[in-house]
Amino acid sequence: MEQNIKWELVPAHFGPLWSFIEDDEITDIDFNGTDLWITNTANERIKVEEHGVTKEFIEKFSHYIANNVSKPFNKVENLLEADTDTLRISIVHESAAISGRSVCIRKTLPTVRMTRESMIRDGYCSKEVLVLLTNCVRARMNFVFCGEPGVGKTEGIKFFSKYIPANERVITIEDTPELHYCEINPNKDCVELMVSEGFSYTKAIKTSLRQNPKWLMLSEARSVEVKYLLESLSTGIRGFTTIHTDDVRKIPDRILNMLASRTDADRMENDIFMFIDIGVLIRKKQMEDGKVRRYIDQVCFFYRNNGGNITFPVVLNGKLMEKNLPKPVLEKFERMEITAFSVEGGSDE
Repeated sequence: MEQNIKWELVPAHFGPLWSFIEDDEITDIDFNGTDLWITNTANERIKVEEHGVTKEFIEKFSHYIANNVSKPFNKVENLLEADTDTLRISIVHESAAISGRSVCIRKTLPTVRMTRESMIRDGYCSKEVLVLLTNCVRARMNFVFCGEPGVGKTEGIKFFSKYIPANERVITIEDTPELHYCEINPNKDCVELMVSEGFSYTKAIKTSLRQNPKWLMLSEARSVEVKYLLESLSTGIRGFTTIHTDDVRKIPDRILNMLASRTDADRMENDIFMFIDIGVLIRKKQMEDGKVRRYIDQVCFFYRNNGGNITFPVVLNGKLMEKNLPKPVLEKFERMEITAFSVEGGSDE
């Protein structure tokens, strides 16, 4: 498991990479052994000419990271990973990366890059979809964000979690500091838990139940801990999490496949449809001008009705397909006196 480094970012340690580290408009810094590529907040991927990154610097940088996390890095131990409060660093040794030692640095700044205005302007989603999703948060629904790595699932959580009331305690559970909930929401009640070798996701979820949460934000559901997440949601705690899958309609099967046994899967299939309310699929698309467009491609409600498990898509291929929501979904809005597509309910106030 990656180790979080408590360090002060010093320019000398990052050499020719430092100008990109301190530039808040840069989100990713990738060196493939020869070329340096950066990605900016406009989702443009740019090759840097005359970057000055040498083999000697990469070796020195790798040695520095390895010392900080107290891990070997060589032909046998050929993957080195580390996190700071704002950086996720991954280095692959040249024994495995035959094109040369590969370095990827992803920046996870304590900011919300998206705004309501930018989401609509940039085609992230339509105004109606945005209003619906913010109202789902206000209606205390449980969210699963899905998509491929790097599409912006965490950014989705960071934006929509802004609509959680300040007096409702949020507990975040992560193995890499990306959500930055306390810094983004300085006046809200939050406890941030960090997973480590002696503090697993499962233990963190169980521990959080003793901390009086109203919401759990699990950075990623990836294994058997999803069982305990569902059990937590069954108590009335609300939640956000992410899953790697390429279709919202696959979320139930993806969760079932994470469970430790077939018995668990058979027993908990109904729980998924009872306690997961909404799935959101985020995609990214390379445009002709070199920019990468990220957008909400699918939105789907899950619920049980007359003893059956129902999957109800409302957004497909980025377009709102259905505004007549089923009764079990409408009841969740009505309990909170919210109209699903009400602009007033989806305002920033």
